[in-house]
Amino acid sequence: MFRKFGFAALLSATVLHAPMMASTALANDKLSLILDWYVNPDHGPIIVADKLGFFKDNGLDVEIIAPADAATPSRQVAAKQADLAVSYQQQLHLDVHEGLPLIRVGTLVDTPLNCLAVRDDGSVNEITDLKGKKIGFSVAGVEEAVMSTILSRHGMSKDDVEMINVNFSLSPALMSKQVDAVIGAYRNVELNQMDIEGVKGKCFFVEEQGVPAYDELIYVANASDYDADKISRFLTAVEKAANYIINHPEQAYETYVSYSPELKDELNKRAWKDTYPRFARTPAAFDYGRYKRQEVFLFEHKLVPEIFGVEKFAVDVNAERNQ
Repeated sequence: MFRKFGFAALLSATVLHAPMMASTALANDKLSLILDWYVNPDHGPIIVADKLGFFKDNGLDVEIIAPADAATPSRQVAAKQADLAVSYQQQLHLDVHEGLPLIRVGTLVDTPLNCLAVRDDGSVNEITDLKGKKIGFSVAGVEEAVMSTILSRHGMSKDDVEMINVNFSLSPALMSKQVDAVIGAYRNVELNQMDIEGVKGKCFFVEEQGVPAYDELIYVANASDYDADKISRFLTAVEKAANYIINHPEQAYETYVSYSPELKDELNKRAWKDTYPRFARTPAAFDYGRYKRQEVFLFEHKLVPEIFGVEKFAVDVNAERNQ
């Protein structure tokens, strides 16, 4: 599973509600959506669309589901156990090469959130300062490829550092000085958590260090069995929510935290401010070149055996709906 579990430990008490829509004379179309993890600021447009009735306005009764196992949402969609799942562009490439019938139908967060995080104590001011130091990571494969790319851009390789699997304990490992840096930290989460704990941190952004830009969070459907009309209406609702959030971030935050009392804490408040500017304003649109470049990146790092065409990964459901 590619997902970093920053909010897993931080929001372990969060209670997810699967909202029930009020019955109407004409029943709305049902659509099930499995999140990648418990509700957190990454899911802002979904929660705001639900709370403000944008799904209902588009004739949808959306069931928002927390996964029992964070490794399974995409696989449940592949098995036709749900209509949509929140996933990750890089993970999608790996899943499709594994043979899972998945396709990207929309974007939730259209910039990377991943970063190389260090303590802001002067021990690492430049990437080259990492030579001979320890770097923590959680997931082998993609994170190691990202780290190799960053190091090579500065004339180094993984042989110049010690890579340590910290088993999803990124912030604690960095704060306790078990490691000197961590790759896979989310820039909207770990830095805020560290600051709350009294440890200042800073990030080197992966897309500024030679890694092709990508969509961090996406919506995936079953490639062989999806309803373009329903998904198009879903994307219309979350697009309206994303733009509402951009225009009214403070009001939108209050709407978001009203979903569950446990969301109203300092971490959510800080993370919200760092997350909402990154929501996709046009979630149905996709960048062909972005998916092509990421496929080549994964191939060059031997994470996929061949280069597939972009049509294997992404579709424009609005174009299909209007045919």
